[in-house]
Amino acid sequence: MESAFPEEAGIMLRNLEHAGDPWGLGASARLEWAETLDFELRVYEGDKIPDDVEYLYWVGCAGALDDTAKRTARAVATLLHEAGVEFIVLGEAESCTGDPARRMGHEFLFQMLAMQNVEVLNEAGAKRIVVTCAHCYNTLANEYPQVGGHYEVVHHTTLLARLVADKRLTPVQRVDAAVTYHDPCYLGRHNRIFAAPREVLGAIPGTRVQEMPRNREQSFCCGAGGGAWAAPYVEERIFYGRVKAKQIKDTGAKLLIAPCHNCRDQIMKSLRQEYDFMDVEVKYLWELVADSLIIEPREAESEEGE
Repeated sequence: MESAFPEEAGIMLRNLEHAGDPWGLGASARLEWAETLDFELRVYEGDKIPDDVEYLYWVGCAGALDDTAKRTARAVATLLHEAGVEFIVLGEAESCTGDPARRMGHEFLFQMLAMQNVEVLNEAGAKRIVVTCAHCYNTLANEYPQVGGHYEVVHHTTLLARLVADKRLTPVQRVDAAVTYHDPCYLGRHNRIFAAPREVLGAIPGTRVQEMPRNREQSFCCGAGGGAWAAPYVEERIFYGRVKAKQIKDTGAKLLIAPCHNCRDQIMKSLRQEYDFMDVEVKYLWELVADSLIIEPREAESEEGE
């Protein structure tokens, strides 16, 4: 009620209000992630979504605008294309779901963003939506019905499991690694999605899953929830990150799968802060499957030139 947000959170909330994303980059930047795809991406142009489209792919702010997460967006699009899944993206018509605003307590801003997105989705005739971000998934599936948005929302780990089970995607290249899996709060405890990502990991040749002592319902939060990723690196967040980093290291795994952008960034920061070196590689599930299929999503030109 007092709007007494930390300075960093205030900047983020103003960006959401004026640009529709946490960084203030604007709608014009939302398709830059797709510029290096080697196939034509179907983009919503204001009419009804064609009948042959199986899924609307909700890219999310991180997938569209964050340099690291863009790799995930390209991996998702590439694997959907390889599996023969007809999908479409909203492009510039997509905006932040409003999750960071609601988590930080700015309910009015959440309502504004949510109703704006629901209007676009309903006009487009969206029925089935696939989402990579655990926070976007929870908001679209569980909170948008409050403002008139009723859709079948599928998290990418669930869709991946289906595509692998139906042989539309068949991992063949061995990924010889001890792997541990992080259950994001908004995917695991909030939405009970535990089996699908582990089924996918089990289908990849060479992976050896080594669970953390606390997993599934008992998974330990990484510390990035509740909008904290946009706020200062406060002591509570440092504590959660420290505990999570130790749990990961104790498994002996050299590869961590974290199917949430916020979790991935927080865990990588925690691993770097807690140890002089970081010998644990952190990947998204789509990236690991792409590696196993020997399909490597192209990097942006700026990344290739480095």
